[in-house]
Amino acid sequence: MISEEEKEELKTELAKLEDEISTLRQVLAAKEKHLVEIKQKLGISLMNELKQNFSKSWHDMQTTSAYKKTHETLSHAGQKATAAISNVGTAISKKFGDMRSHSISYSIRHSISMPAMRNSPTFKSFEEKVETTVTSLKTKVGGTSHTGGSFEEVLSSTAHASAQSSLAGTRLPESEEELQC
Repeated sequence: MISEEEKEELKTELAKLEDEISTLRQVLAAKEKHLVEIKQKLGISLMNELKQNFSKSWHDMQTTSAYKKTHETLSHAGQKATAAISNVGTAISKKFGDMRSHSISYSIRHSISMPAMRNSPTFKSFEEKVETTVTSLKTKVGGTSHTGGSFEEVLSSTAHASAQSSLAGTRLPESEEELQC
């Protein structure tokens, strides 16, 4: 229990503290107002401050070892993927160029049948390179699952679809110029 005298002392101390807090709030408000005036004179706006804070935070994040390692890994993976895609494109272009030079002035339909073409050394070489590249890409990108089917399966389904469309009345190209269009 507190005596009446102690209660009065505490009430007096409480009033003084509340008065000091009020005074400090007024001083703080005056200082904040002065701060805003100085910033306006210097041309510093809230947006500029946010930009500076964001830039500093971004810089701090980029200097962390985790960011550097992640950036390095993703950059390396991007370079590998770009090289692999470039190699596939080069191989396809080369093989199509080889096929085109072997079938000058003949359409594919007239020059070679699909089974004969699939058994040719040029096609087998092309097929092997595509399968090797696809397997390599699957391994590097994240696994070896064969959800899309093998090259042989894809080729068979494409040949079947092509045969079905020609049976349905689709005209096949008759000359090399039509093939190139």
